[in-house]
Amino acid sequence: MSTFQRKGAFQISEVANRLIDPVLARKAGINTALIGSWDEIAGADFADCTRPEKITWPRRNADLTSESAGVEPGVLTIACEGARALFLTHAQGELIQRINGFFGYPAIRQIRIVQKPVAPLHKHRRKLRPLSKTEAIRLSEMTTEIENDKLKAALDRLGRAVIGSRK
Repeated sequence: MSTFQRKGAFQISEVANRLIDPVLARKAGINTALIGSWDEIAGADFADCTRPEKITWPRRNADLTSESAGVEPGVLTIACEGARALFLTHAQGELIQRINGFFGYPAIRQIRIVQKPVAPLHKHRRKLRPLSKTEAIRLSEMTTEIENDKLKAALDRLGRAVIGSRK
């Protein structure tokens, strides 16, 4: 633990994540970061009809030496609605790559799809106000030097969400 201690208020999300993450990790093998980022990981095609449920990690073999006993990839169970599961089956290779990219290491080796209703998470999102002309120009100027198109688009979405949520 660091010697730096923060004084003052904490964000409720930080406190909630510290309370929820250990329970999720113990019960389902996942964390709130994966659930919170699922829309970006799954992409527009599957964000509205899928939900990560749990990660099943393989049991560790006691015979393995400490050098070879790395983290073995697990199986991610995803809830998917109806016929979209067929399309998800065909796209699971790409989805595994996205998930492993999110974790930063090969955490998932396989996806298990369970067909069941998925409650939409977008019901409670506030509508963002359109940006004013000066705000749009300022945001555009902030991202002009970024060469990677995907990064530039992601930062533009983030900027629109932050600026658009202000009154």
